[in-house]
Amino acid sequence: VQLAESGGGLAQPGGSLRLSCVASDLTPFKRYAIGWFRQAPGKEREGIGCIAASEYNPNTIYIDAVKGRFTISRDNGKNTVYLEMNNLKPDDTAVYYCAAEIAVGREYCPMTESGIDYWGIGTLVDVSL
Repeated sequence: VQLAESGGGLAQPGGSLRLSCVASDLTPFKRYAIGWFRQAPGKEREGIGCIAASEYNPNTIYIDAVKGRFTISRDNGKNTVYLEMNNLKPDDTAVYYCAAEIAVGREYCPMTESGIDYWGIGTLVDVSL
């Protein structure tokens, strides 16, 4: 099983980036809930958002710091989850990870590291002038 993040890079404050998380050999992908985590320099890794395994209109959760700016979506046909990040701020600078957990229910959404089955290796997002 492999989770591969992409789409990170340098962005200016107020800019946008879209991260992708592609899962390989994670079957059936639609039964896994996906979380997005980030680790800023000198800080612990934190969950910032997640998407449930529901096939139709899946539940999503966001922390207050990104609510209204970040959007998570999934395309089960492509085994991919997206993190759309808008109005980026310097505080968003971090390594971003996606993580998969077998769903314990249709609405389950992983926001903590306990229970995570698989991790990606991360992609760096640097928000600066």
